[in-house]
Amino acid sequence: MDTASLSFTALFCALLLLVLLLRTVLASRQIRYVARYRESVPEAFRTTISMAAHQKAADYTIVKSRFGMLETALDTALLLGWTLLGGLDWLNQTLLATLGPGLVQQLALVAAFVAIGGVVTLPLGWYSTFRIEEHFGFNKMTLSLWFADLAKGSLIGALIGLPIAALVLWLMGAAGSTWWLWAWGVWMAFNLLALVLYPTVIAPMFNKFEPLSDETLKARVNALMQRCGFAAKGLYVMDGSKRSAHANAYFTGFGAAKRVVFFDTLLQQLSPGEIDAVLAHELGHYKRRHILQRIALMFALSLLGFGLLGWVSSQAWFYSGLGVTPAMEAPNDALALLLFLMVVPLFTFFLSPLMAQLSRQHEFEADAYAMAQTSGADLASALLKLYKDNASTLTPDPLYARFYYSHPPASERLSRLQTV
Repeated sequence: MDTASLSFTALFCALLLLVLLLRTVLASRQIRYVARYRESVPEAFRTTISMAAHQKAADYTIVKSRFGMLETALDTALLLGWTLLGGLDWLNQTLLATLGPGLVQQLALVAAFVAIGGVVTLPLGWYSTFRIEEHFGFNKMTLSLWFADLAKGSLIGALIGLPIAALVLWLMGAAGSTWWLWAWGVWMAFNLLALVLYPTVIAPMFNKFEPLSDETLKARVNALMQRCGFAAKGLYVMDGSKRSAHANAYFTGFGAAKRVVFFDTLLQQLSPGEIDAVLAHELGHYKRRHILQRIALMFALSLLGFGLLGWVSSQAWFYSGLGVTPAMEAPNDALALLLFLMVVPLFTFFLSPLMAQLSRQHEFEADAYAMAQTSGADLASALLKLYKDNASTLTPDPLYARFYYSHPPASERLSRLQTV
């Protein structure tokens, strides 16, 4: 192995160890901090959150954090297994010997990699749903529905993912040195198309979406949207309760395909005024152009990613430094794509606090918009109910929250609402 390959191997190992250590330390801090305050409801919430609800949220957070540590350990082991321990190299050589070089072999490599990873992590998904979520009263899924979702998700993933992967792999081999720019264009076009097709084609394969039938609530919602200058294609209620007791509301789609979706659990838990406030918050994301900002950021980061992939895919040290022997007389595009997708999260992990901070700032701005359009008391009341019903801890570790939380902690968020 040459010096460049050894250097990249050393960098990869150092990053892998650092990320594992940092994730473990942050999770351990969260567990200890939440456990320390389990027996005491924060003073600001003592009249609104019971001790039982507070302790349930603490226990749920601790269990989820411990499970997350297990997932991190497994992800690290899988990454080592695929790379330096030779898993991806063996799979590639086996498929080359079976199928010969070419686009079919490369597509088979991508498909086999995804399928093996899915099978290995399948028990974790089952445990999370039927042990953790079930224990805390959130899971409403049956085993048959879980398997049905898995089958439908896999089929849709194959029907959509394989053609996209085939097109990208073909471009990598046929479009010359600027293939990454063409591939980026294809990827962005697919993402924009998905924003339009998801609410009307894909989502209904998993859930029922019925038009909002409560005429009084519909009138309130339409009045709010008209007041905010927002147009949607429809107001729908989703049967979220058949899978989970968690509640939510969201906008989906893009352009003329935008629609408002309420979980049925949300409508059962909140008053009309609180629903108005939650909806106004979501409207705030659109009015403050957060959605467009996120799309623009996705465009920029993905362009950078494809450009970087275009460079490293032609570097021998990139393959050998990760335990893979590139074929001398066959395309290595699928190898480059898979190795890049595995390794790049180690580098982007350190951007997590910046992305989380941006997201929290957007949440504050959307809250301020909601308060200008509806009642601040209703928004605060709705948030309290959602924190309680979703068992969100009121006492997260500050460092953990700064690193990971896309939404402000409850105390910080409600405090801001009182001062806006």
